Amino acid sequence: MAIYVEWRQSVSLTGTVVKWLAAAMVVPLLTSFVYGGKDAMVFVASMAIAVAVGWGLEQVDESDDLGTREALLFVALAWFAVSVVGAVPYVLAGWGTESALAHPVNALFEATSGFTTTGATVTEEISFERHSHALLIWRQLTQWLGGMGIIVLMIAILPEAAVNGAQLMDSEAPGPSLQKLTPRIAATARVLWLVYLAFTVLYVLLLLLLHYSGIAPEMNAYNAIAHGFTTLPTGGFSPQAESIAYFSPAVQWLVIPFMLVAGVNFALFWHLLNRDVDLFFGDPEFRAYVGANVVISIVLFVLLFLGSAPTLEIGGTTAGQLEHSLRQAAFQVGSLLNSTGYATSDFAQWDTDAQVVLLFAMFVGGSAGSTGGGVKVVRWLVVLKVLRRELFTAAHPEAVKPIRLGRHVIDEDAVRGVLGFTLLYLVLFVVGTVFIALDASRARLAITPLEATSASLATLGNIGPGFGFLGPFGSYVSFPATSKLFMVFLMLVGRLEIIPVLALFTGGFWRR
Repeated sequence: MAIYVEWRQSVSLTGTVVKWLAAAMVVPLLTSFVYGGKDAMVFVASMAIAVAVGWGLEQVDESDDLGTREALLFVALAWFAVSVVGAVPYVLAGWGTESALAHPVNALFEATSGFTTTGATVTEEISFERHSHALLIWRQLTQWLGGMGIIVLMIAILPEAAVNGAQLMDSEAPGPSLQKLTPRIAATARVLWLVYLAFTVLYVLLLLLLHYSGIAPEMNAYNAIAHGFTTLPTGGFSPQAESIAYFSPAVQWLVIPFMLVAGVNFALFWHLLNRDVDLFFGDPEFRAYVGANVVISIVLFVLLFLGSAPTLEIGGTTAGQLEHSLRQAAFQVGSLLNSTGYATSDFAQWDTDAQVVLLFAMFVGGSAGSTGGGVKVVRWLVVLKVLRRELFTAAHPEAVKPIRLGRHVIDEDAVRGVLGFTLLYLVLFVVGTVFIALDASRARLAITPLEATSASLATLGNIGPGFGFLGPFGSYVSFPATSKLFMVFLMLVGRLEIIPVLALFTGGFWRR
């Protein structure tokens, strides 16, 4: 069969992305010097490997002009390639030790979880005794790079990527549509990254303010920067084994609004800066996203206050119980609804009612154009409106009723795309659950249906923690290698919105 996809162009541009990944490794390299030089050579070697591999791939072809199919292939290859190269520091740092990250499959899982901002981990013990400051900051940085999108960053800084910027952003952007903010797509990419960077800097400064004011002494500069790298991308990695539970309630309250911000369409903040307040607050998806957070948080707050988390010490006074229950509810819903994955308590120990509420929140997702994972709020809005239309037309078959979001009519092709994506998402979720359960049984790993379900949903939705031994303080290390590789696939497919990746496995993609 003749192949009519110019794959060499995609491979070559993938090499450019991999080569520039070496520049990001300067951050952990400098961190290693600040903290005694441990793992410095690990990142020197990793940078050399990234440059060599990237340069080699660039030689495959010199053309930068990609067609639609070449763009889809490039985005999929680039994300897989950066995950592979991003795993190299883990393998080198763990070489000759008992670290789980020394195993290539585990290292690939951790790197993919980082770049896709999933937050699932195979690290059994997160501590500065087991891992260097440099390696842990690399783990954090991978999530920040993947949050707004590696390809979007390349479009913003590289002319060769900007040539095909619109179709590349459509293939990578988290959501059903791309909102062009400026006449030039490269300028739009820069706007999105600048808004993302501005929120990150503001967040880090506020964390440092809490530290230097004495309110949060444990939130030092390293922790502030490390969590700045993983909150705005809705990543969830933390250099502390207890996640955000390690820090004071003041820190936990500060994290909540920034997790919520990370789940908002970043293009709306650009409009807000341009004083288009009505567009910001009138956006149907924004209002639904905020409403979902508020309603689910209230439900969970009531359950927690009534004793759904009996293992938690929530204070001896009614006021203490109210504050603690409200903080836990707002934090966990804000964390899981948009796929951040941070934790302030082990919700795997909560009772069934509270866990069902959290499981429901996991299905919602963030907004299109945000760094949040999941199905996305806008898709659920369209699905609900389609169901409502079907009920209406059943009684009025002659009626023509378009789907509207606010004042905008949604094109029927876009409606079909949303329905197709949602169906594929649910099918992959079910297939993933069955595969993980069967593979665990084959490997004699005891796993409950809830744990298999949460593992599939947490990786496909880029959420991270699940239930049972996959809870917020748990690890995926006990899964067999086959399950981990399958979950790597789910993380990549979920981050790239499913269809651009699955299209590569169809015969029609490669034929004329």
